[in-house]
Amino acid sequence: MGKYSVEYLPIAIEDLNEIFNYIATDDQGAAVTFINEIDTAILQLEDFPEMGATPKIGRLAKKGYKMLVVDEYLVLYVLFGDTVEIRRIISGKRNYAKLL
Repeated sequence: MGKYSVEYLPIAIEDLNEIFNYIATDDQGAAVTFINEIDTAILQLEDFPEMGATPKIGRLAKKGYKMLVVDEYLVLYVLFGDTVEIRRIISGKRNYAKLL
């Protein structure tokens, strides 16, 4: 099977910017490194879109959500044909069910 394309919803891009800014207040280099780590994990979805776990929250699972865990952050996404749509990138400490 060919590669999938990865697309970010605007709110997911905002999430990345917030994560970067939060970490950069203490250490800009660490912020760059961590955003690169998230990006590397997301790029793996081009070849392995099913690699994410199914959320335990039934409502999200029924909607087809998958999630990657990167450190303490969750990358929440859905598949549409040959497209991986990144919906949110949030701290695992947050109640992510209310954000979706």
